[in-house]
Amino acid sequence: MLLAHLCASQARVPAAANAASGPAAALTTLTVGQLTLRRCQTRAPWCAILSRPLDPAGAVPGTLPVYFEYYPHTSPGAAAGTLVATEGGPGYPATGARDEYLALFGTLRHDYDVLIIDNRGTGRSGALRCRPLQDAPALTEADIGACGRSLGSAASLYSTALAADDLAAVLDALAIGRVNLYGNSYGTYFAQVFALRHPQRLRSLVLDGAYPLDGPDYAWYPHYAPAMRDKFNRACERAPDCQAIPGSSLEHVAPALALLRARPFTARARYGDGRLMSFNADASALAIVMFGGAPAYATVREADAAARAFTGGDQAPLLRLMAEALAGTDSRDPTRAPAKFSAGLAAAVFCQGPPQIFDMTLQPEARIAAREQLIAQRKLQAPDTYAPFTIDEYRRMPLDYAFIDECVQWPARERHSAALPLVPETSPYPEVPVLVVSGELDNMTGIADGSAAAARFPHARHVVIVNGFHVNALPHSRSECGAILVRHFMVNLTSGDQSCAAAVPPVRLVARFARRMRELAPAHALAGSEVGEEQLRAVSAALLTCEDAIARARDNGSGNGVGLRGGTFSVSSAAAGYRLSLRDLRWTEDVGVSGRIDWPGRTGVVHARVVLQGADAIRGTLELSWPEGVSEARAAARGRLGGHAVVAEAPVP
Repeated sequence: MLLAHLCASQARVPAAANAASGPAAALTTLTVGQLTLRRCQTRAPWCAILSRPLDPAGAVPGTLPVYFEYYPHTSPGAAAGTLVATEGGPGYPATGARDEYLALFGTLRHDYDVLIIDNRGTGRSGALRCRPLQDAPALTEADIGACGRSLGSAASLYSTALAADDLAAVLDALAIGRVNLYGNSYGTYFAQVFALRHPQRLRSLVLDGAYPLDGPDYAWYPHYAPAMRDKFNRACERAPDCQAIPGSSLEHVAPALALLRARPFTARARYGDGRLMSFNADASALAIVMFGGAPAYATVREADAAARAFTGGDQAPLLRLMAEALAGTDSRDPTRAPAKFSAGLAAAVFCQGPPQIFDMTLQPEARIAAREQLIAQRKLQAPDTYAPFTIDEYRRMPLDYAFIDECVQWPARERHSAALPLVPETSPYPEVPVLVVSGELDNMTGIADGSAAAARFPHARHVVIVNGFHVNALPHSRSECGAILVRHFMVNLTSGDQSCAAAVPPVRLVARFARRMRELAPAHALAGSEVGEEQLRAVSAALLTCEDAIARARDNGSGNGVGLRGGTFSVSSAAAGYRLSLRDLRWTEDVGVSGRIDWPGRTGVVHARVVLQGADAIRGTLELSWPEGVSEARAAARGRLGGHAVVAEAPVP
């Protein structure tokens, strides 16, 4: 890591004079405000570390590094301003998502400088490592408590409040005045704390996937389950095949939930790149599928049909979703590197910021007793808090998704610790322009949470992206709409034309899972087609197999994957989107699909050339194509199966 050198006598140099092209590319240092920045070892042009006191009050000695990356604007002349991005989690370093933030800011970088900072305790800012919390197979109350005890008097110093003060200190050192601050997920929490502690430093504020700092019944997360129910019910209402089934999506899922309650079992399922997971298939495993939403697109697309298949005896689709959800909700990377995600920092922030159901100033033993009383009362007074799941089923989800038990063994907080107050008690919410962006199908930080956050600011605008998931301005979102609105807002302080927010197409739900090709509806033959119904069902199987792989690529990006019922695929970046290579991939048991798919991402035309293996009548080659990001789109199929010409179309699955 490169240390910043304080040079108090030097004024801020216009960033344009140091663009990384032409003669400026040879520069090895850049003076900005009081700091001398150096060339980075990362993809950023300039970076530095500002040494900060661990405890600004001085009671706990020591310092910690605050690492940041600086991206000067590319146009001549002075910058129009500075854009700052802060990451979700907590526990993730913002620089780990630099590519997403730079893509969001896009063309604004011509006129605006960009600053990305790792909060204290993350990334290169002294990533906090608590063993065994960082390395254990799963989070436990005991390990979280042990992490807090290991930090001792420093525990309260890894807080959102002090991280917000670190950002202000970096801005001071760089001689940067007001900034345009973007936060996503937990970053919206951080951004609100920063706004209350340092309101004079903001020109504008964007909260993407927002939730408030507090509120009525906050510690029980009262909006969580209603948003989850709305997510699945709305998606079903917009899918003709799902809507045609009597009842809501939650009613479609109810029989599978009843079976899991009556007969839980030990399950094994392959997920991701082919790893085999053993887990308890029970009501709580279904809860993490529906609450956790990982992978987000595949979960909404498949959960209704997978639950119906499970009830009918086909367990594979739902068990795969359970394995994917259990793996996807673990924020740690396979190497357990705290610099990529710090489980200790995440626990420290969560246990010292948001309200808990119990008094955090109690000793853990007393707190555990209080918890049991509070939960018993909740079961009597509001047993449907997490319906359709019971409170006990909800609590058996991973601790960092069930929330309410996570901090029960964290060390008792002093009433006047450095973590408090999170914001000055008399601070009004500043009259800064604020844009809050919510995804309609986001249950982690749902519409009600976004509305509550927006209501605190006198000049806030709340935009809901229809059919959007969690966080809607970054590249992985379902639409470019969020990014367009955010960029317009940061320049003009208004969101501009919001019509795109209502134009995101619904999620295409799986109509039903099928073990055998004969269970599928046939594609529609067009003029020139020579095949019968069997081959047309094979076309449907090929399309469903391709889209099943794409659904995983949407969330996972490049890498390897396995088919629902066999075979493998790989995903690699391509000039326009991704290329998927399929090897005997099987969505049904009797049709293997090999070949390649060129997938453009959220918009554009998908092209696939695949070879089908199976019975003699369906063997052959198909060329498939369909548009992405278009409602009620149709797929075209041409080729030869069983030696006969295929010319057909079908709904995009």
